[in-house]
Amino acid sequence: MAGRGRIGSRRFCCCLRDIAMTKLQGAWIWYELMTSDAAGAKAFYEAVAGWQIPLSGQAPLYYSHITRADGREVGGLLPLTQEMIAQGAHPAWVGYIGVDDINATLDAALAAGGRLLMPRMDIDEGSFAMVTDPGGAPFYLMQPRAMGSGQTSVSFSVEDCGSMGWNELPAADMARDLAFYQALFGWEVTGALDMGAYGQYQFLAHDGVTMGAIMQRIPEAQGFGWNHYIRVADIDAAASAINAHGGRVLRGPDPVPGEDWIIHGRDPQGASFALVGKRVA
Repeated sequence: MAGRGRIGSRRFCCCLRDIAMTKLQGAWIWYELMTSDAAGAKAFYEAVAGWQIPLSGQAPLYYSHITRADGREVGGLLPLTQEMIAQGAHPAWVGYIGVDDINATLDAALAAGGRLLMPRMDIDEGSFAMVTDPGGAPFYLMQPRAMGSGQTSVSFSVEDCGSMGWNELPAADMARDLAFYQALFGWEVTGALDMGAYGQYQFLAHDGVTMGAIMQRIPEAQGFGWNHYIRVADIDAAASAINAHGGRVLRGPDPVPGEDWIIHGRDPQGASFALVGKRVA
């Protein structure tokens, strides 16, 4: 994803102008799918996740919003141009982490071993930049323009279908990368699950809410980066929709604590994705 170059302006949903939460610094506030086929991605995720993705006709980026069944916006769809692909961009999900001061947090990230993929950009809704952690996992930093109107971001929600319900990092070096995120965002480790030969699965909390986990990436793992789990109402129906609409189930459904089941998959354009949900039948 390095060297993707200038990607033009986006238009985010109103919730990024109006986020009201106890602690913005370190919150997951938006998720973005970069894809080589916007229409194909729309058809796939509408079937699998129950989203609505009305494709934008506005140049230059044709950035489209991803909407839950209740009409709340959770993310965006960014079509990749040939120039972006030539510079190393590829279909992928990338999350946005909210910050109070984009310049200070960006400087701190780079000083702590992160790498700059895209410099700060300013849009109507705020300022953002794309970086990696020391292990190479990409994410965005986002400082919304204005705060405090009372509307909250629903991009991440532990329970709400259509939101991302979990954020998981298979880290290149768990101790180093955990220290990186804790220094930037103040994330807390709230517990751990012993996975035997695979090591510790450490739970991460922001502002008192457990929102994800970090673990040591196993050597045979393919790819790297954050896994953002889309919460679905019926994990088996979602698995069937993946297969019926040109995607691949790479692993699962597998049971996890809390009576949930998870799937790791790949969409028709090649982006890795993950699902979490209940088994209804």
